[in-house]
Amino acid sequence: MQIDFFCPMWGSAHLSVRDFMLKVKSAGYDGVEFGFLVGSPLEGDLIKYSKELSLQLVAQQWGAEGNTFSEYKADFQRHLEYLASLNPLFINSQTGKDYYSFDQNAELVELAKAISLKTGIQVIHETHRGKFPFCVATTVKFVDAFPEIGFTADFSHFCAVSESFLDDQIENLRKIIPHADHIHARVGHTQGPQVSDPRLAEWEVAVNHHLQWWDEIVEIQRGRGRKQLTVTPEFGPAPYMFSLPGTGEPVVDQWEVNVYMMELLRKRYCI
Repeated sequence: MQIDFFCPMWGSAHLSVRDFMLKVKSAGYDGVEFGFLVGSPLEGDLIKYSKELSLQLVAQQWGAEGNTFSEYKADFQRHLEYLASLNPLFINSQTGKDYYSFDQNAELVELAKAISLKTGIQVIHETHRGKFPFCVATTVKFVDAFPEIGFTADFSHFCAVSESFLDDQIENLRKIIPHADHIHARVGHTQGPQVSDPRLAEWEVAVNHHLQWWDEIVEIQRGRGRKQLTVTPEFGPAPYMFSLPGTGEPVVDQWEVNVYMMELLRKRYCI
């Protein structure tokens, strides 16, 4: 199974698309995970340089909004159709709201499935605070209701929401893991979705928990004979990243941490 690594655009808005893509290629990534709002003026450059540099694209839907469920649903559809028109490998969607009813969120999952069928671009759903798969107990209900559902495994959010490393929820977590089609390789902890620096010994317990979950995903997908698994090291800028009080200076370099995580996982799974 080929494992390809994607660089998040999140945190690199200070660079032009060209400079960002050249930096991504130089670092050894296989592609870019981008999150554009409808009609982004950057879409042309993104597509141009992804072709010139042979970089794959994964789209991220995070921008849908609305004051009512009907408004949100219409904007959700608009974003998914727009992103699908850019022809990414797939769309990773931050879908729904944690306060919508099960039936409302299920309606959005059904809509995403219909758009996937219409466009030929798979839509999967990121496990994320504030969205429908915000915790293990809720997410597993959607696994039961939608046996073919796919997720982006960002289990750092599960840790933050539950204030734990999920040791008391392993049975349900293992029902979700087989549905992980994409990995966001960020390490969370019991008080937040991102450790300060995964290279430090003080975070070894948190890193090892996430590695164990990612190992299980890789093992399952290899066992199925899957041809490609995608991974985005997704340590983000402030406020995800710790910063110094008063100055706002980041405690580590976001780019370096993500490259470190890519190289760690490439060595673990690909060599």
